Formats: sequence, C-alpha cells, structure tokens
Amino acid sequence: MKNYITIIAIAVGSLFLITACNSNTNKKEEKTQKEETMKNEKDELDAIFPKGQKGPAEFFTGNAHNFGFEIDSVFTTVAGNVYFEPGARSNWHSHASGQILIITDGVGYHQIEGQPIETIKKGDIVQCPPNVRHWHGASPEVGLQQIYVVPNIEKGVVDWQEAVTDEQYQK
Repeated sequence: MKNYITIIAIAVGSLFLITACNSNTNKKEEKTQKEETMKNEKDELDAIFPKGQKGPAEFFTGNAHNFGFEIDSVFTTVAGNVYFEPGARSNWHSHASGQILIITDGVGYHQIEGQPIETIKKGDIVQCPPNVRHWHGASPEVGLQQIYVVPNIEKGVVDWQEAVTDEQYQK
C-alpha cells in the first residue's frame, strides 16, 4: 500500500511538473510575441490627438501635421498638437509673446538662432523666448509629437520666416 501511495504521489507530481513546464513555455512564447508587437508599435509614435491637417510647404520642410485646439479668448492663448514625420521641421519663426513646447513622444531638434541645436524628446519642455528666432522638428530617423502653447495672442501668433536649410538642420 505504501508503494502504491508513493507511485501515485510521483505520478501527480510529474503531472504538475509537466503542466508547469508547458505553462512556462507558453508564457515565454506570449512574452516574445508581446515584445515583438511592442517593438513594431514603437516604430509609430503614440498619438494623443488626431494627426490633424498637413502644414503648408511654405512654413514646413517635410510632412508636419497640425491639430489646433480651440483659441481661447479669455486667456488669449492658442494651443495645439503638431506631429512631425521623420526629417520634417518648421521654418525659422518667432512669437511676439514666446512659445512653450511640451514634447509628448519621439525625438527631435530645437534651435534658437545663434545657439547650438538641442535634442528634444518625450517629457521635455522647451521655452522659446518672445521675439526670438527659432525652429523645431523631428530627427531624421524618428518622428516628433509636441503640444505648443502661444500666450497673449493679441500681440500676434507667429512670424514665419525662411526655411531651415539642410546644412543648418544637419549641424
């Protein structure tokens, strides 16, 4: 009888081990599939807002899409989201009251005239001083999502200027 109980215990234990091993194999396969899906999804930026309308070629190099939020007459502020495809960038421009950029995804560049190009990425906040020429856009390999805020629009929203050259962009 004692041998019979030992055999049953070994058989049940073996079943548990087999089940556990199969479960771990399935979990590893699921994890590998999930990691691959996440890798593919990271090739695309996480969009918070709709892509918006393609920006005009007279103000942007490459494809940039603007989704403007409502213009606020009480706080006299304009805000929106811009998605820059890889390699896209704004022209040189300035804002009478400055501009705040909140980077929500991707990697890009920002430059104030006369200063070195800064790399910007998700989580960065960029302050563009009033009446100072600057540009911003995506890196060559990765797109960029940003929220922009322009205060005191009664002073003006944006003064668009010439395009950023490839030489300036690649510095």
